[in-house]
Amino acid sequence: MFRVYCKRLQLLLVPSCVDYSVTHFHFLRKTPPVFISSYSSKSLLGLEREDDKPQEKGGSFTVSYLINSFGFSPEVALSLSNKRRVHFKSPEKPDSVIKLLKHHGFNDTQISEIVKKQPTLLLCNAEKTLSPKLEFFSSIGLSATALAQVLHWNPRILAHSLERSLRPCYDVIKTVGIPQEMVAVFFKHSNRVFGIKFLSNLAPNISVLRAIGVPESSISFLVIYHPLVMSPDTNKFKETVNKIIDLGILPSSFTFMKALQVSFLMDATKWTQKKEFYSKCGWTEDNFLLAFRKNPLFMSLSEEKCSSKFDFLVNKMGWQPADVAESPDVLTHSLENSIIPRCSVIRVLQFKGLIKKGELSLTNMLIKSKKGFLNRFVIKYQKQAPELLSIFQGKMALAELGLGFEDRGGVEQL
Repeated sequence: MFRVYCKRLQLLLVPSCVDYSVTHFHFLRKTPPVFISSYSSKSLLGLEREDDKPQEKGGSFTVSYLINSFGFSPEVALSLSNKRRVHFKSPEKPDSVIKLLKHHGFNDTQISEIVKKQPTLLLCNAEKTLSPKLEFFSSIGLSATALAQVLHWNPRILAHSLERSLRPCYDVIKTVGIPQEMVAVFFKHSNRVFGIKFLSNLAPNISVLRAIGVPESSISFLVIYHPLVMSPDTNKFKETVNKIIDLGILPSSFTFMKALQVSFLMDATKWTQKKEFYSKCGWTEDNFLLAFRKNPLFMSLSEEKCSSKFDFLVNKMGWQPADVAESPDVLTHSLENSIIPRCSVIRVLQFKGLIKKGELSLTNMLIKSKKGFLNRFVIKYQKQAPELLSIFQGKMALAELGLGFEDRGGVEQL
C-alpha cells in the first residue's frame, strides 16, 4: 500500500513533460565490456607495462588498466585518470576492489558503470575500507542489484564513514518507520545527508510535522525522496513550516510537501526576487498566492524558461496572466516538448472551426496526460483533421498549413 501511495505522490509531484529533473533510476547499459581479470601486457594505446617502461606523465599504466579492465575508450580512461587524479602503479589494489565487488554479486557492467562514476574507488583498501561497508549494506537487505543502482546514482556513498555516517543514518531512518523495501531508494537520494547535522535535525523536524498533522506517508516520502528538506536547524524549519501555513496551505495536503521543497531552495531575498519577476509577467499579489497554493513548484523554475512560457501563452495564444495563475502546473511543462505541440493542435482545430476558444482552458488542454490529450483533441477529430497527429508529433509544421502563432502583445518582454 505504501509503495502505491508513494507512486501516486511521485505522479503528483512530477507531471509529465516537465522541465526539471526527475528522480528515477537510470538502468545500467546493456552491453558489458569484456573484463580482463588482471592487467594485460599491452594497452589499446600502445603503452607498455610499468615494469617494461618508466611511468609516463598522465599515468600511462592507469590509463591502460582502465581501458583493458573496463572497456573504456582511451579518451574516457585518460579523462578519469587526469581529472579525477586516479593513479596507481600496479594492478594489486584495483584488482582487489574488482574481486571484492564480484564477490558481493556485482556483474561486469555494473562494476564498469560504478568505476566510471567513481574511479577513486579503485584506490581504496578493499578489505579494510570497502568490505565492511558492503557487508553492512548486505546485512540491511540490499541486494547487489539494488546497491548497484544506488551506486550508479549516488557513487560517493561508499566514501562515507560506516560508523560515523552510514550506520547511524540507517538507524535514524528506521526509527521513522521507513519500509525495508524503500531503504535503497533513500540511500539513492541521500548524497549530502550523512553528516551530523542531518542526523541531529531529522528526528525533531519529523516531530514538528507530526505535531501539525502532516500524514505519516507524506513524512516518509519526504525523508526518502527529499531528505535534504528535513535537514535544516529545527528553529529555522519551524519558521518555514509556519510561513507555509500562513500562506493558506493545509499541512494535510500534498501541496504542503511541494511548498516545503520550494522553501528549502530559497531565502527571503530569492523569494522577493521571484515575486517581482512574476509581477512583471502580469500577476497581482492575489494571482501569485493562488498559484502558490495550487502548485508551489513553479517557484523553483528558472526565470528565463518561465518568461518564454508566459510570452507564448499570453502573447501568442491569447490567455491572460491570471489564467496561468489558475493553472500554474502549465509552467512545469516543457515549452518545446509539451506546450507548443499541444497548442499547435489547438490552433488547427480552431482554424477548422472544430472547437472555440471558449471551450478551452489551460487546465483541460495542458494538464491532461499525453494520452488524455491525444484522446480528447487528436483522435476525436482524426477524420475531420487527419494531419493532427503529425502536427502533434512535430512531423508537420503549422506553416505547411498556412498557419502560425500571431503576436497578440500583453506580457512585458523580460
